[in-house]
Amino acid sequence: MRILVVEFVTGGGMPSESAIPASLAREGDLMLHALLADLLDVPGVAVTVTRDARLPPLALPVRSITITDPRESWSLWEDLARQADGVWPIAPETDGALERFSRMVEASGRRLLNSRTDAVAVASSKAATAAVLSAAGLPVVPVRPVSADDPPGGGPWVVKPDDGAGCVDTRLIRGHAEWRGWLAEADRSGFVVQPFQPGIPASLSMLCRDGRAWPLTANRQDVSLTGGVFSYGGGLVGGMTLSPALSDLARGVAATLPGLFGCVGVDVIVGPDGPTIIEVNPRLTTSSVGLRRATGLNVAAAVLDLARDPPVPPQPVERIEPVLLTLEA
Repeated sequence: MRILVVEFVTGGGMPSESAIPASLAREGDLMLHALLADLLDVPGVAVTVTRDARLPPLALPVRSITITDPRESWSLWEDLARQADGVWPIAPETDGALERFSRMVEASGRRLLNSRTDAVAVASSKAATAAVLSAAGLPVVPVRPVSADDPPGGGPWVVKPDDGAGCVDTRLIRGHAEWRGWLAEADRSGFVVQPFQPGIPASLSMLCRDGRAWPLTANRQDVSLTGGVFSYGGGLVGGMTLSPALSDLARGVAATLPGLFGCVGVDVIVGPDGPTIIEVNPRLTTSSVGLRRATGLNVAAAVLDLARDPPVPPQPVERIEPVLLTLEA
């Protein structure tokens, strides 16, 4: 089976007129190497990747296509997708990148080893995700678009891009005066606001197909707050008990968004009254870097099994060994 893997940041998706941020390149490479290690352990799989010329070449037995001009990336990806049997994108929702890539693969007629475009379109918007999940009766932190009006309540609130990934441009606003100052700093169109939800930041890693979910791990996230700015530094994969409440939440998300496929992450806050959903990541997430070590499961092989017709469900995870994941260089 010929599989094209495109990690957006390291594989040609970043503009040529600016340097690739070191933190994004590191995070992208961590996910890419974890996925490639799993795929290379699957018999009969041949992997093609693209690689930005500004980064060191990959020291792995894969076909690597160097991209010297990112302006040509999309046309190259389209050509390479048509040559593959399956395509596995690792791309952010920001600026519609993941949705565009998913739509391109579906149009090529090749197997998309990621969530369908319809699910990606919903999950790419935090406001749309909250509306859909809330309508299905799932516990979600409310989301509303930013406007000139003060948000409800007295704060604190969390503001972030509606299509953001990770903690990029995510801030804590403590009151109305700070809110008005933040609004005046820059154009805030495309941002959303949520009431701050106290509790433990966590995520769920799961596999999905056709409205079903197979929860793998619950991960404790390392989210810090400095000067009102949130940042994500990794966490402990499998560092929380995969409780019945968390497993039910995973299954509820998959049932509500049946287009979710393969590796999916759900960010949650675990508070005294139980878990509340923050957002859904319809793709491989950073926590996937530690999944195989934590569970013993070859996640890529499990996704390929789920892609079969009929699908072959993953074996239950019998034991979890927590894995510390840090994004520091």
